[in-house]
Amino acid sequence: MEYLSRDYESNVQRFNDLLGTERCFDMIARDLCIGNRRARIWTIDGYGDDEVIERMISFWLSLPGVPNAETMQDFIAHYVTFSEVNAEKDVEKAITSVFLGKLLLLVEGYDACALIDAKSFPVRSVEEPSSGKVLRGSHDGFVETLVTNAALLRRRIRDPQLTLEGHRVSEKSHADVVICYLENKVDRDLLEEIRRKVDAIDARSISMSQESVAESMMKPQWWNPLPKVRYTERPDTATACIMEGDIVVLVDNSPAAMLLPTHFFDFVQEANDFYFPPLVGTYLRVLRYVVFVLTLFITPVWYLLVKDPSRTEEGLHFLAIAGDYEVPLLAQLLLAEFIVDLLKLASLNTPSVFSNSFSMIGALVLGDFAVQAHWLVPEVLAYMAFVAIANFAQPSYELGYSFKLLRLMLLLLVGVGDWIGFVAGCLIIVLLLATTKPIAGKGYLYPLCPFNGKKMLSLLIRRPIGRDNT
Repeated sequence: MEYLSRDYESNVQRFNDLLGTERCFDMIARDLCIGNRRARIWTIDGYGDDEVIERMISFWLSLPGVPNAETMQDFIAHYVTFSEVNAEKDVEKAITSVFLGKLLLLVEGYDACALIDAKSFPVRSVEEPSSGKVLRGSHDGFVETLVTNAALLRRRIRDPQLTLEGHRVSEKSHADVVICYLENKVDRDLLEEIRRKVDAIDARSISMSQESVAESMMKPQWWNPLPKVRYTERPDTATACIMEGDIVVLVDNSPAAMLLPTHFFDFVQEANDFYFPPLVGTYLRVLRYVVFVLTLFITPVWYLLVKDPSRTEEGLHFLAIAGDYEVPLLAQLLLAEFIVDLLKLASLNTPSVFSNSFSMIGALVLGDFAVQAHWLVPEVLAYMAFVAIANFAQPSYELGYSFKLLRLMLLLLVGVGDWIGFVAGCLIIVLLLATTKPIAGKGYLYPLCPFNGKKMLSLLIRRPIGRDNT
């Protein structure tokens, strides 16, 4: 650990070398004369608030002297008008603060510098996120700037019990992570567990923001596709979770908030459920449960039934395939899954001006060509079209892709082992659900295991909004 000295020249040289004043075009450094003392400031171009910095410099240059300022803390108390400022002697902390956007002021005769938080990050508007849109309710969303996201929560929870606890992680990024909770409602054991895991993050860089933080906090389970974290870009959803005693983790440079603890059944909840009357909200939630089950089992069960024509003769003839086909059904289903993902990736990487038309034209052309060329039968296209649409009925992309991988596993096991393969696949899914370890909390299948009847009922039925239900 290196500290500043009273030697102004050596301090300036040290900061110039570490901050890369000569190497980096965006590192702004300027010499000043404050009350007949030499001074120098450093800030990153694009971070500093030019109007605030200009006002401070004009005030300092007009000072005839700096009496009653024996230390840097005295100087700050008498001659720094900005509110967010602190004195710092540690060179490494000072350097990190500059890269976080603060202005560094070094004045001759002091063994400490002033770090002034006069920054203004580039930020987009708090528009509604593309995922999780609602017909009613607020249409704002989190952005990549942590201070703005904190303000969106403060605007909704005007309670002194709301705590935004700051942490700094990563060896290179020094990323800001904020743990948000209500002091009088949070589970203390859960809070301590999350604190411990955040402080224990040992990563050189948090380049992928919230995903880097999440994967650093959880135990590696690469073979398990089920999502361990629930994300939201909606401030009202994050607010509701905090009010119910849960914990929200915000990561700088990310508009996605982590909702902890995360359990499997939490993924069926959506903001739209609470912007409609309780009966309508309950219907939407039950519909989402049904869609969840159908997206996982509809194509494997259909393939299991039509694999042997005798199974569709009595009462299930409407499931049978009318025409002949040359490509095996299993290969057709796998090819259709591949085509759906191909269209998703193509639409994602297509300019927004063309994306809608490209998706429709691509689906029509590929589907029609596949049928005409006898690659696919119409029934395969119909079932895969339902699966593709149903995936968008739930708000979690991570859960959608985990269901896709589980569905492919079921198809392959049915192709190999018929009924035995289907039963084995279902047992594997149950085993995955039972062995999945969330980042924190009582268990992935809570409130089913351990069982909590009241919580389970609230997941199935949208209760009216009351004093304790947010």
